[in-house]
Amino acid sequence: MKISLNWLRDYVALDAPVDEITHAITFLGFEVEQVISTGAPRLDGVVVGEVLAREKHPNADKLSVCQVDVGPAGGVKTIVCGAQNYQVGDRVPVALPGAVLPGDFVIRQSKIRGQLSDGMMCSGRELGIGDDHQGLLILADRPEIGRPINAVLPAGDTVFDIEVTPNRPDCLSHLGIARELAAWFGTALKYPKIKYSGHAAVPSGEAAAKTDPHLLRSVRVDAPDDCPLYMAHSIVGVKVGPSPAWLQERLRAVGLRPVNNVVDVTNYVMLESGQPLHAFDAAKLAGGQIVVRRAADREKIATLDGREHTLDDRMLVIADGAGPVAIAGIMGGEHSGVGPGTADLVLECAVFNALFVRRTSRSLGLSSDSSYRYERGVDPKTAEEAARRALDLIIETAGGRVAGAVHRIGGGLPSRREIALTTAFVTERLGFVIPEADMKAALESLELAVIREEAAPGAGLSWTVAIPSWRSDLDRPIDLVEEILRIHGTDKIPPARVIAPGLVGEDDPVVRFNRAVTAYLVGHDFHECVTATLRSAQETATWVSQTAAQELALANPFAEDQSHLRPTLIMGLLETLRLNQSRGLPMSRICETGRIFIELNGQNFECAAAAFVIADDPARRWRPRAPADFYTAKHHVEALAGAAGIDLSRETLVPVSGPYYGWQEGHSAAAGEIASGWTARFGRLNLAMVRSMGVAGAVHAGVFAILPEKLPATPSGRRHVDFSLFPAALRDLALIVDAGTPAADVRGTLERAGRHAVGGAFALESVGVFDVYHGQGLPEGTKSLAFSLVFRAADRTLTDQEVNAAFTKLQDDILKSTSYQIRK
Repeated sequence: MKISLNWLRDYVALDAPVDEITHAITFLGFEVEQVISTGAPRLDGVVVGEVLAREKHPNADKLSVCQVDVGPAGGVKTIVCGAQNYQVGDRVPVALPGAVLPGDFVIRQSKIRGQLSDGMMCSGRELGIGDDHQGLLILADRPEIGRPINAVLPAGDTVFDIEVTPNRPDCLSHLGIARELAAWFGTALKYPKIKYSGHAAVPSGEAAAKTDPHLLRSVRVDAPDDCPLYMAHSIVGVKVGPSPAWLQERLRAVGLRPVNNVVDVTNYVMLESGQPLHAFDAAKLAGGQIVVRRAADREKIATLDGREHTLDDRMLVIADGAGPVAIAGIMGGEHSGVGPGTADLVLECAVFNALFVRRTSRSLGLSSDSSYRYERGVDPKTAEEAARRALDLIIETAGGRVAGAVHRIGGGLPSRREIALTTAFVTERLGFVIPEADMKAALESLELAVIREEAAPGAGLSWTVAIPSWRSDLDRPIDLVEEILRIHGTDKIPPARVIAPGLVGEDDPVVRFNRAVTAYLVGHDFHECVTATLRSAQETATWVSQTAAQELALANPFAEDQSHLRPTLIMGLLETLRLNQSRGLPMSRICETGRIFIELNGQNFECAAAAFVIADDPARRWRPRAPADFYTAKHHVEALAGAAGIDLSRETLVPVSGPYYGWQEGHSAAAGEIASGWTARFGRLNLAMVRSMGVAGAVHAGVFAILPEKLPATPSGRRHVDFSLFPAALRDLALIVDAGTPAADVRGTLERAGRHAVGGAFALESVGVFDVYHGQGLPEGTKSLAFSLVFRAADRTLTDQEVNAAFTKLQDDILKSTSYQIRK
């Protein structure tokens, strides 16, 4: 937001240097992004001259040779000029030899096409005060010849480009910033004088235009929750034209283009007070009525920027008897605006619901200075004063008179808020002493009036502070402590040792889990990324379930493609993969940690999750990396589960069926259920889903999710276990099992039988599958699984007799306790 220093001085005496004012604004809590100086720079050697004669240049068709009187500074000068917009007798700026113009352009006596030129007549751009360079700057008020140009041109201005935090809508105006600076510098704040006293409000919002046919007939608010206050004044007999110079100068200083006297006044008052206003041409309001209502679905309106917008029933409009004439709080309609032919006005001053304005602005991609303020909140108490101020200025600049009574719907003033505060509380929170008189002065300089004061035993003074309606950010005593400190100056906080309690204990379990799995994946050549936490409804319904699409939907989404909580990290990773593939980047292994939301039987579970995807490696290498497969994904998911204290190798795996989370049926597996605390999925992703995401080639992936409360509260300590220095004894065993029996189930059975067979004398160190066979020689519906069993003792070399005895016992147990057959 741009703030003019000259404008500020209308309300507060500011004689301090610009650097000091910038410092004050910054320490009051507002970032000054830029300080812009306007007006003419110092132009030594540039004076007012009068053109006495003008003749055509003998050697150039487009040049003239002029005789110019520059007064006592040099008398009559001969100057060659290429401009065409001046006449004999005009007074213009003349740069004499030796003058330095903006851009370090030094003026010298020279010959132009053989003709001596003893100076230069200047345009506005050459003087650094405008963009016009097509002709000379004509000094219409005919200042004294020879007078320095800096004494003639308007004084410059200083403009502060300020970033106002969202909690301070009261400072989105010159008065708001002036109030802050008045408090900082300890000077009085001068409010603009308002002459218009107003008429009584129209009861029930209806007015019969019996005495004046130009009066607005009626105002109705059909959506009072969306528009708690609406006021409309009728002004008749105005003459629309250019604004006076002072008004145009103010608007240009802050980056606004003057339009006409009526529109410029509404902009001026908005920038002065923070209250947006809008003026309608009364003759263009069909039926002489205004209705504040929700838009009809698919209703259309053409706005002042020349664009047509299609509305929906969640948007608020200002309508007349024929249709919408403005989008409430954002922009007026193209066909009801004030123009050269306007004679009668309706001035709107209203308060609109910030949520509706923000949502409409984002939905339509339409914003304005008005919507910027409405989205952050405007003060209802300011609205009436702003309307009266605008009426004063319209009558002053455009003539006319206020006709009839004001139409006012709603808008009971907000009740006064009060906050109790003690000086002891302030001192305790600050950590240093500010005199009680200075505390009180700081509050009252911000118009936070201390309306009651009494002694508080053991707590100094007790104050009741009245909070003005424009300070919606003040709710608690600590807020007033901050106000006192802001005005006292944070740069005056005395140095002191910082005494603070240290953090005891370990990091949060989720943080430890994320750190562990990220370190593992990055160590295995994965690139970590962060993707959007919101996904689209279509994606969720297609690749998860319709129920999840209903359960994970946001009540008020910001955008159509970000309407649902994400049920998996995989979709965001695929988008990242597609982006890298489209740009030819060889990043084929990516991972992410973050929160996901899993729906199960109508219940939503918020989980900590880690996921990865592995695509075909597009890079051309001397020694290509082996392609990923199901077992690659399984291996990495086992590591992710291990970081959460879960041994996935001992869990039952089941094939994934259907498009659940987009896994390829027959090439992927799952373990665990989120209802019991955790779940894992891994394998190849559904080819149709991968193609729909625009990713080329096959993609293998894995995801592990766990409820945060199921993570270990303390890190599991890793203990060193001595390894045996003695050789292992190996035995192979082939079992015939049902074709649908998972190898992991058979392996688990062998491990349990092996532990029972060896007792505590030595150990069955590992059991691993090394062959799977289907076909001739086996009963129908079966398969053969061959396992390698490793036996080892920690203190000796095992004998064949020991190993054979244990191996025989293991086989006997298998035959007795299972339906498995030993394949000979």
